[in-house]
Amino acid sequence: MNKKLIGIVLSVVILDQLTKLVVKWNMHLGEEIKIIGDFFKIHFTENPGAAFGVTLSNLFLGAITEETAKALLSVLSVFLVGGIVYYLYKIKDQKTNLPYWVALILGGAIGNIIDRLFYGIWFAKMNDYEGGFLHGRVVDMFYFDIYQGILPDWIPIWGGTYMALWPIFNIADTAISVGIVAIIVFQKSLFPEENSLDAEKKLLQ
Repeated sequence: MNKKLIGIVLSVVILDQLTKLVVKWNMHLGEEIKIIGDFFKIHFTENPGAAFGVTLSNLFLGAITEETAKALLSVLSVFLVGGIVYYLYKIKDQKTNLPYWVALILGGAIGNIIDRLFYGIWFAKMNDYEGGFLHGRVVDMFYFDIYQGILPDWIPIWGGTYMALWPIFNIADTAISVGIVAIIVFQKSLFPEENSLDAEKKLLQ
């Protein structure tokens, strides 16, 4: 694979894991350090579920236990990373920036999956941690305190739960978000063949 793509993936993974381990080793769960007043803080939290703290047990309305949900989420994450690797390999020689954005997403996905797969083993002896393989929790720390509170019960899935805007996130989340937003914003230049085919279809119609 292209050395630049590998470099992007490794850079995201290494930076992500370094920041997580620094926080994990030097802060207590729930501890925070103010960077810009109350607006931007380093706040140590751990996410056992999916995006925004939503767990699979919530999505399945309690049909499965939290422990089963954690393991299932970890397994699904492995398959997702595998799919991204396969896609990146297919487009690695494409003459657009798409491979670089996908590499950014892959690096972020790997960064978070390391937490899910191995943190339950590496930190099993810590007092605030329970788990094992597939039962790790994702470490988050960057917190922009725009809004926080309990969401109304009428909101599907998240109703009645605590929500902070923006949610607390990490380097991996940032890489994934930047990659996805870039693909959406620059899709016309990233998928020139598909766009030309669409134009030809419109002309034929």
